[in-house]
Amino acid sequence: MDKKVGNILKYLLSALVAAALLYLSFRQVKWDDFILQLSSCRWGWIAVSMFAGVMAFWLRAIRWRQLVLPLDETVARLKMFNAVNIGYLANFAFPRAGEFVRCGVVSSSSSKATYEKVLGTVALERSWDLVSMLFLLVTLLVARWKKFGDFFLNQIWEPASERLDFSLWWIVGLGIALVFAAGILIWKLRERNTFCSKIYKILCGLADGFTSFARMSSLNKFRFLADTVLIWGMYWVMAVATMRAVPQLETLTLVDALFLSLAGSLGWVVPVPGGFGSFHFIVSLALSSIYALPFSQGMVFATLSHESQSVTMILFGAISLAIEFFRKK
Repeated sequence: MDKKVGNILKYLLSALVAAALLYLSFRQVKWDDFILQLSSCRWGWIAVSMFAGVMAFWLRAIRWRQLVLPLDETVARLKMFNAVNIGYLANFAFPRAGEFVRCGVVSSSSSKATYEKVLGTVALERSWDLVSMLFLLVTLLVARWKKFGDFFLNQIWEPASERLDFSLWWIVGLGIALVFAAGILIWKLRERNTFCSKIYKILCGLADGFTSFARMSSLNKFRFLADTVLIWGMYWVMAVATMRAVPQLETLTLVDALFLSLAGSLGWVVPVPGGFGSFHFIVSLALSSIYALPFSQGMVFATLSHESQSVTMILFGAISLAIEFFRKK
């Protein structure tokens, strides 16, 4: 019962954060202008953006499969695609729950790839995503610091650093030390204590999945890297297509689209259901700060970007969930 109450409280807290961010995002919007600008959008470009989103889902599934193949060579592409879609759908109910749900979808039909091993591959995949995003962001900031540097410093880095005071670093350091000590203790008692033995097996499974990249063939490693490039390419296409859908943003360039795509990725990182509020806030803030656009125009772009992607995730998540349900039946 306590665990259920804790999960409910976590969800309510994340929902409250999302609601607060949505309020901050939309409070400056003039609704008459907002609706008028939405009505003038070119919806064909939104369809292109949604198609690019589906392609990103498929590429993510194919890339993830490269990591799972060393664990189970029989895993099917459709299974991975369905797992990715169901994971996205689960994120709308509980933030970050999708990563665990998709592991269950894959491991439930595999006799070799256990849940812990599959979870290790997801941890590795997400690490690659984080490194890729940071690499693109740093590269863009170095190349166009005069244009994007002030926004990054004043709107993202300084507010975040103000909340990371010195005492918090002590807490982080103490936490790392405790985890390290617990790891040594579990390793020492792995053969003498039942609980430590189970935890050790789980950690070994996670490590086995996390190191699956090292056991991939050279060709599959190349495919993994190529798929990563293509995934971010699809995100770029989504941003460009959404910009073309808004007549007021026609003057923005491909570089601007890349920056907005990266800014939006930061918004999805915030642990709120489906990225609601956080995505709208950071993208609208970027458009108003850097390009001096009215806040309502920024909200039109943010709303079209987020809601078109949300509809795609919910639609394909529901389809994949139905497919997996009837396959089990």
